[in-house]
Amino acid sequence: MLQFSLAQMIGLLVVLLVAFPLHELAHALTADYFGDDTPRLHGRLSLNPLTHLDVFGSLTLVLVGFGWAKPVPVSEYNLQRNWHYAPALVAFAGPLANFVLACLGGFLLSTGLFPAPLTASRTIPTMYELLYIFSLINFVLFFFNLIPLFPLDGEKILLNVLPYEWGVHLERLRRFTYGPLIILVWVLPALRIPVLTRLVFGPANWLLSLFIG
Repeated sequence: MLQFSLAQMIGLLVVLLVAFPLHELAHALTADYFGDDTPRLHGRLSLNPLTHLDVFGSLTLVLVGFGWAKPVPVSEYNLQRNWHYAPALVAFAGPLANFVLACLGGFLLSTGLFPAPLTASRTIPTMYELLYIFSLINFVLFFFNLIPLFPLDGEKILLNVLPYEWGVHLERLRRFTYGPLIILVWVLPALRIPVLTRLVFGPANWLLSLFIG
């Protein structure tokens, strides 16, 4: 179990109760817009966090800083096929929600309404610290979910924008289920190979720095 500061713990809880549900709701709303009523039938067109949260994924987020919500069920066959990229847009809607939340937090930081503390608070975290953590995590979620590995959204996006023949080859990689993702998230960092840093954390920090300097 990782040791988090109070500000980091509160930031993770806010992400759990706000960012995760809005990510999944964005998937559900986009699928519903394109004619698939599967999310509606499963009660996923809701702002209620309990509708979207996965128990185990929520616990691992709080304990180790890495978690997930319940995927929104989508039937691509129900999507309006007169718009070829509808499945890709449904998949992209979730990361886009994280990006919007991160930019909103970054904008609030840039206004100066919440001055940066001279030192990290040891007791009650400042609003600046909470907004910083919230924005950073949402940028991380944006880039992480765009990685084209199953079961991340990036794999679904790429699968639906590639030519059909290429998409078939990509879909065959699903037989390896979570293997490549485990290698990326756990094995490579343990070997001090900074692939995840360059793909996710570096760009996330860079984008947040554009707001706060």
